[in-house]
This record gives sequence, structure tokens and C-alpha cells, in this order.
Amino acid sequence: MIALVRFRLAGYARSHRALQPLIGLLPLLAILYATPVPAGEELGAMADSAGILLPVFAWAARGLLDSEPDEQRMISIVAHRRGELLSGLITACVFDLGLTVIAELALLARLSANPGIGAIMVGVCLHLFSVLAGVALGALTSRPILPSPAVSSLALILGYLAILLISASGARWLTVPVMSWMKDGHHDVLLGHLPLLAVQSLIWPLVGLAAYGWLRRTRP
Repeated sequence: MIALVRFRLAGYARSHRALQPLIGLLPLLAILYATPVPAGEELGAMADSAGILLPVFAWAARGLLDSEPDEQRMISIVAHRRGELLSGLITACVFDLGLTVIAELALLARLSANPGIGAIMVGVCLHLFSVLAGVALGALTSRPILPSPAVSSLALILGYLAILLISASGARWLTVPVMSWMKDGHHDVLLGHLPLLAVQSLIWPLVGLAAYGWLRRTRP
């Protein structure tokens, strides 16, 4: 499994597609943190960052799964069929975690006050939830599932918008509660609501990844 992950990560890193999400991430961070984050707004800023970066993580995951040539995918399948599926998802998570580190460092550099280790850990948790959701969304819109690039891109955008709209409605339990992260972060109630939000933030990405695995059973 480790060899497959390294194999896929190296192939993605050598492709120009690896730069695309990074090029998208850096201007977004420049806009988000053009001014320092005021004291007392640390949790809100971290929640905003996790929610806004979700489509970037999805884009990176989809790009990684799309960029692998069919021949390389077949080599992975021959080596380990189930491992081919898991290695793709793990590699996407690893790459997205690298983007998360960049985003977290940019955020911490723009804080006006020390948020404390507790707030930092909450921010890290939210970004991990965002990575998991982004990988699930990216996988479900990747080339093995949606061969058309236009349909795939549209599905990714609409999927993210659907997450935002549903999580802002009364049926927010039907999706990853991105808007609840942001709202609770800015109203200083995020710590109290975190256990329930964590359950919701984990269940739906896992459902999405399970759906991806089921759809890939009959597809190369």
C-alpha cells in the first residue's frame, strides 16, 4: 500500500496538474488574509478557512485521480486491485494535507493574538473534516465515475454549492455542516457543538467514499 501511494504521489507531483490546486490556493489565501485576523475572531477565521477550502481539496483530489494514465491505473490494479482503490484515496488525502499545512501556516501568521492550543486543535480538526469531505467530493466527480471533464467540473461545483445550501437550511444534518462550522465559530459556541458537528462531518464523507468504492467495483 505504501509503495502504491508513493507511486501515485510521485506520478501526480511530476504532472502539471499538481500545480493547479496550489495556484488556486495561494491567491485565495492572499484574499482571505489580506488583513490580520482581529483578536477574538480566531475560531471564526479557522472555520471560514476550512469551509472555503473544501472545493480546493476536492479539486486537488479529483485532479490526482484524473491525472493517472489508464496504463498506470492498470499496473496498480494488477499489483493489488483493492489497494489501487485505497491508494488513490490515501494519496489524495496526503496531498490535501499538504495544502492544509500551507493554509494553516498562512492563517497562524495573520492572527493578531495567540489563540491557544485548544483553538488551534479545533481549527486543525475542522480542516481535517474539510479534507475528508473534499476527497469524497473529488472522488465522486473523478474520471473513473464521470468521464466527461465538463460534467465532472460542473458536478463538483454544484456539489459544493449543495453542501453550502443544505448546511445553511433546517436540514443541515443531511450533509457536512460547513455553514454550521462558520456560524458557530463566529458566535463562540463551536467548542460546545463540536462533538455533534464532528459526527456529522465524518458520517457523510464516509458515505460518499463508500459510494465511490461501490461505483468503482465494476469500473477499471
